[in-house]
Amino acid sequence: MKRRWHCKAGEQPTEFDKRIMYLENKGALVPTRELVKTPEQIEGIRRAGVVNTGVLDAVGAAIHAGMSTLEIDQICRDYCAAHGATPACLNYEGFPMSVCTSINEVVCHGIPKADDILEDGDIINVDFTTILDGYYADASRMFIIGKTTPEKEQLVKVTKECLEIGMEAAKPWGFVNEIGKAIEKHAKKYHYGVVRDLCGHGVGCHFHEEPEVCHFAQRGDGMLLVPGMVFTIEPMINMGTWKVFIDADDPYGWEVISEDEQPSAQWEHTLLMTEHGVEILTY
Repeated sequence: MKRRWHCKAGEQPTEFDKRIMYLENKGALVPTRELVKTPEQIEGIRRAGVVNTGVLDAVGAAIHAGMSTLEIDQICRDYCAAHGATPACLNYEGFPMSVCTSINEVVCHGIPKADDILEDGDIINVDFTTILDGYYADASRMFIIGKTTPEKEQLVKVTKECLEIGMEAAKPWGFVNEIGKAIEKHAKKYHYGVVRDLCGHGVGCHFHEEPEVCHFAQRGDGMLLVPGMVFTIEPMINMGTWKVFIDADDPYGWEVISEDEQPSAQWEHTLLMTEHGVEILTY
């Protein structure tokens, strides 16, 4: 078996090393050393998180019925420029804008457009990732435009609860698949579908790192979670089926839509695993 955890050359294994190596010997999927961030890296990610939170706060202060999602994109760009940061999404694998704006049945990766005008009753997910001094922080929030239906309001509320429950399930020296089990159990109480085609992920030094953080129950344990790991939890919860498709009218091939075109919601935080549980870096 090829070992994932390696001690630093010329150094004796610490108690931290020994604990990981013991679990790897027992068959656990453990992180690589690169996934455990140094104190300096954590501080860099934390600073990126502060800017990322500022971006979403600026959107929240301005968002209203009658504005276009292209205006939301401009708010994000302007805030980043004013704080010496870069939008990670901009030109990422062909994504043309700086932020994802996903309205109603759009699950994620909605592309801002001048003719996408927010209407009273819409729900919208705004998903933004900041790069600051080479470090990444990623978060998304739901916004309700004006007064919406009780059904949409409940979906937004329950999806936020799914994120909170997922964070509670993420334990130091526990396993990543506990997160998905807890989220799916809560979503099923409301007969909601938990999207399976997209997941949370490691983040911090790169946009996407290990581990994959699925939001539904799977066989096995998944990766061991140890203090110093940084990752997102970002449940995408559909009012109907969990199945999704890519919009055929999207020339960029990015926009993901619920298969039955019922509304979808998502909340996301970047999280640091500590000895006591997760710390939110994108408040």
